[in-house]
Amino acid sequence: MTFENTVSQPLRVFLVEDSLDVRELMIENLAMIPGVVVAGVSESEGDALNQLNALPCDVLIVDIQLKKGNGINLLRQISEKARAANALKIICSNNATEVFRRVGRQYGVNHFFDKTSEFPQLFELVKSLSSANLQYHARG
Repeated sequence: MTFENTVSQPLRVFLVEDSLDVRELMIENLAMIPGVVVAGVSESEGDALNQLNALPCDVLIVDIQLKKGNGINLLRQISEKARAANALKIICSNNATEVFRRVGRQYGVNHFFDKTSEFPQLFELVKSLSSANLQYHARG
């Protein structure tokens, strides 16, 4: 008897956020969601790209403005070649303009949240994704 089908795979989230306070808040909230693991964290475009080429992830949460580089350019590069190309892409940024939303969609962004007011919606989305992931793996 094997337990392979009964062991669920966690939902792996990779976070690209340059603000230490926001990053810690997001990690803390993500860690409270059952079935979610923060697979990686970065504060710059180049570092994130290097990690994403090495680490598998299911969900990618990206800020637009980073210490070095920017989230839009990271998303463009990922869409071209990175292992994270198939991850669910989410932008969480203070720059919640229609222009950034449109450009994000162009590079495969599935959801866009305003960092100043939509944290609860972001974490509800991740919670529902994790729940669906757990149910999927429980069915085996």
